[in-house]
Amino acid sequence: MLTRRDFLQRSSLSAAGALVAWETTSGTPLQLPTQPSGVQPPTGLRFRQVHLDYHTSELITDVGAQFDPDEFADTLTKARVNSVTCFGRCHHGYIYHDTKRFPERHHPHLKRNLLKEQIEACHKRNIRVPVYLTVQWDHFTAREHPEWIVIDEHGKASGTEPFDAGFYRNLDVNTPYGDFLKEYVADLFEAVPVDGLFFDIIKVLDSSNPHTIRQMTAKGMNPALKSDRILFYNEVMANWRADMSAFVRSKDRNATIFYNSGHVGPYIRRHLPTYSHLELESLPSGGWGYLHFPLTGRYARTLGIDFLGMTGKFHTSWGDFSSLKNQAALEFECFSMLALTGKCSIGDQLAPNGKIDPATYGLIGSVYSQVEQKEPYCVDARPLVDIGVVTMEEIQPLDVTTRVPDPMMGAIRMLQEGKHQFDVIDGLTDWSGYRVLILPDQILLTDALKAKLDAYLAGGGAVLASYNSGLTPDKRTFATNAFGVSLVGEAPYSPDFIVSTGEGVSAGLPATELVVYQKANEVRVTGATVLAMTNVPYFNRTYQHFVSHRHTPSSGKPGYPAIVQNGKVIYMAHPLFSQYAQNAPRWCRQFVLNALQRLLPDPLVRTPEAPTTLLATLNSQATENRRILHLLHYAPERRGRDFDVIEDVIPLYNVAVSVKGSAKRVSLAPSGSALKFTQRNGRVEFVVPELRGHQLVVLA
Repeated sequence: MLTRRDFLQRSSLSAAGALVAWETTSGTPLQLPTQPSGVQPPTGLRFRQVHLDYHTSELITDVGAQFDPDEFADTLTKARVNSVTCFGRCHHGYIYHDTKRFPERHHPHLKRNLLKEQIEACHKRNIRVPVYLTVQWDHFTAREHPEWIVIDEHGKASGTEPFDAGFYRNLDVNTPYGDFLKEYVADLFEAVPVDGLFFDIIKVLDSSNPHTIRQMTAKGMNPALKSDRILFYNEVMANWRADMSAFVRSKDRNATIFYNSGHVGPYIRRHLPTYSHLELESLPSGGWGYLHFPLTGRYARTLGIDFLGMTGKFHTSWGDFSSLKNQAALEFECFSMLALTGKCSIGDQLAPNGKIDPATYGLIGSVYSQVEQKEPYCVDARPLVDIGVVTMEEIQPLDVTTRVPDPMMGAIRMLQEGKHQFDVIDGLTDWSGYRVLILPDQILLTDALKAKLDAYLAGGGAVLASYNSGLTPDKRTFATNAFGVSLVGEAPYSPDFIVSTGEGVSAGLPATELVVYQKANEVRVTGATVLAMTNVPYFNRTYQHFVSHRHTPSSGKPGYPAIVQNGKVIYMAHPLFSQYAQNAPRWCRQFVLNALQRLLPDPLVRTPEAPTTLLATLNSQATENRRILHLLHYAPERRGRDFDVIEDVIPLYNVAVSVKGSAKRVSLAPSGSALKFTQRNGRVEFVVPELRGHQLVVLA
């Protein structure tokens, strides 16, 4: 049976357009399509976009009644929007333009050619209008063609229950519904000018309908196995994407194409030839959180394809009518997109009557007017980085729904708080450009990853790994001798205590024992130097022996190594990244940052006295012969139970910064005000007198 790693490694090879053969559980080759060549045109993505929803029930009768095309486009123009994704067909299944082929799907109460009016008015003002269409959610289709709904392994229709509110019934493109989708796209091109297409709700589904079972059996796959069903539906979606992109290209080779699944990770490599660009849906208040975009943005920017971030104007998430996000939050989200070399998109939903909301676009305009001023310092920007963090999605199962796994959450938090410059990478990324690799907690080494890691170390690279990272996939032994330790097994005690001496790897911490709540691995040194030891408790807490309210205190007796170094490899026996994601012990972050200091004594950026809430990102504009430092200071707070918010912008003053390299001029942007600076020990040192939210610093 194919493991997920096998699947990712083999399927990723098809991104170059090669025909890939996989073996199924029966050993029968499974053929995947050759992707269409030349599918990615230059996109020229614009920086200030709006993604406009319009999921509108047939029970609402004043659909589009108050729409004014000039008011609509003028409001967008005033808000500095230069691209808006408008709606062709929504999750309710209705069409919002004149249609020759599907008059029964035209919204029953729409009395105008709404999409065409939007496009024509926007084009007069040089605003692009990609068109939105739904794929695997469509209430009209699910009602009229229940035989096209995915059937789960229990024989039930997948998605929204019959008497629950919602249109979340999962439709199967491996039925005649797939043919309908292509015919609708043809209808759309006949009806309106199409700048691009945004295909929404693209999921790998677990389908057990009779048609799928027959196809799987014919391919030698076992439909009774979930792993085979998931593998088969990956083929289905790969075929569908390739076929649809080729079809769109036959209509217009310059139309942009994006398929949205709500997350971008290593799975997307094999599909890249079918995309023109990437759009990273990530609404922090809508279930993604404030660490999701740093994860996907830092990964997407390594793929060599243009991308934009997508947040929303909503206080919560999509469909939250009459709500407005705090301006500070929207600023932080958009400026973070710029800092990670992306463009910006803000989600909105037009009212059923079609009248655009001035308050919403007042908010958007307040942010996009600032984005417009910053754009010259973001065009063709490329990140400058020291560190590559190997993503957890290298080893997660295919159907996992966790958007930011704990090891990645902890790593991103620690590195951002430490002002480190880093990408998120996978096993197919070129590792040679990174000075340090971080393998957070759960990066198991297949033969291919072991060979790549060994080659990286032989080339002079450095590695920081923790807990299970570096082990073989069966977790029985270390896959490489580079760590200088052997695995004894799970640590016999938990919680246990890392002994801090207050210096070396525990510099900045008191000389004491510091608890780690999550269980470590016990390792034996075979060549490494011990940097920190554990002390063990008197006993583990059970019903038979316990003390006080929580864990047992330290016995003061030494246990096993906690942190070791073997040449340019540092190994930490505890899952410190997952621990930091859980409850953020400062000492866990300090151990990690101190270990990085040993491997990376001269990082690209230092802000020695700045608070951990300051974020710093360094980019290069080669054509302008300059580097751009983004400094952001916004503090998300958990004011309600559901999600973090940002409301207050707390200024910082006299922020000292040190950047590796040299400069002839240092200035603030976009104001152009020059800063005094000194050149010392191969670094540029300067002070930013005031930082209010977001500040660009240009090193020319």
